[in-house]
Amino acid sequence: MSKIFKNAITSAVKRVEGMCMRAKAAVLMVCVALLKPAGIFAQSLANTGYEAGTNAMEEVATQIAAYVPYVVNLCYALAGVVAVVGAISVYIAMNNEEQDVKKKIMMVVGACIFLIAAANALPLFFGITN
Repeated sequence: MSKIFKNAITSAVKRVEGMCMRAKAAVLMVCVALLKPAGIFAQSLANTGYEAGTNAMEEVATQIAAYVPYVVNLCYALAGVVAVVGAISVYIAMNNEEQDVKKKIMMVVGACIFLIAAANALPLFFGITN
């Protein structure tokens, strides 16, 4: 079935390539004329569904607002896990006398600061004030 479809497409492409510029312009104008009423119809449907769209967006906004406190607590928990795992990693690096201990410390502190800042900024991003 796909071979037949592929052959039909290639033959149509060859026919279009063989057409002169006037014929190509005529085909384009016919396509635009056929698609224009469909665009008008879609626009009229969009205007009638305005109320449904705004109601759906309000529902989504309330659902997102309900999940924000859980995500904030998750960010705090992740910051705690990063701090504990990072402290263990730094301790092992210090005992092995590795060269990049300062780099590891800065990365762990930076990750914790980022997670805490993200947890504080998330409610403000969605316009939720406590």
